[in-house]
This record gives sequence, C-alpha cells and structure tokens, in this order.
Amino acid sequence: QVQLVESGGGLVQAGGSLRLSCAASGRTFSSYAMGWFRQAPGKEREFVAGCSWRGGTTSYSDSVKGRFTISRDNAKNTVYLQMNSLKPEDTAVYYCAAQRGSYYDTSAPIASWGQGTQVTVSS
Repeated sequence: QVQLVESGGGLVQAGGSLRLSCAASGRTFSSYAMGWFRQAPGKEREFVAGCSWRGGTTSYSDSVKGRFTISRDNAKNTVYLQMNSLKPEDTAVYYCAAQRGSYYDTSAPIASWGQGTQVTVSS
C-alpha cells in the first residue's frame, strides 16, 4: 500500500496560483493512477483531477478544467496539482489519492488517501 503526504496548501488571493505536491512512499508508485479530490466545509468530497500511471492521460472536473493541471514525476514518486486563476469557491481541503491500475477511473475505488492540505482563497 502506498503512503501519501500532501504539501503546498495555504492562503492565496483570488486570481492567484498554488502548486500542491503529493509525495508517495514505496517502490510501486508508478503502478498507480493518481488523483486529487477536495472537500469544502459542509460539502461532500469531490473529484478534481486524475492522471494515468505515466501522466499522459488526464481528466478534470468541469469546475477546474482549464485552470488546474495534474502532473506526476515517477522518478520522484510525486504527483502535482498546479492551480491557477483560483476562486474563493476553490477553498477546501485537498486530498491526494492513489488508485490501482494504469488509467484513472472515477468509478473505481481509492486504494490510499493522503491526510489533506488546506487551500484558502480570499476574495
């Protein structure tokens, strides 16, 4: 089982950018598709972005498409989420997720979750 640790969250003004990182332990990182989720106060956790085991295939929720970019570096066992043009409604705890398989499948179960990192966007 891969262990995940997120970093890079913080407070940013609307229109700004942040890059989240998720470091994975273990030698099997490249065998997992990876995803990012977020959970705002009082709301359910929602899918944000996913990428395949090499990062060549990506998917995004409609709310972040065109503003966020998911990528990964298998040599560093790390997945990233570049967030641009941030909006107050992007405020949430962001979670990294690992899914067994080569390509991210929004209907498949998550094998491992990170502990989350807070992102706050002020207006």
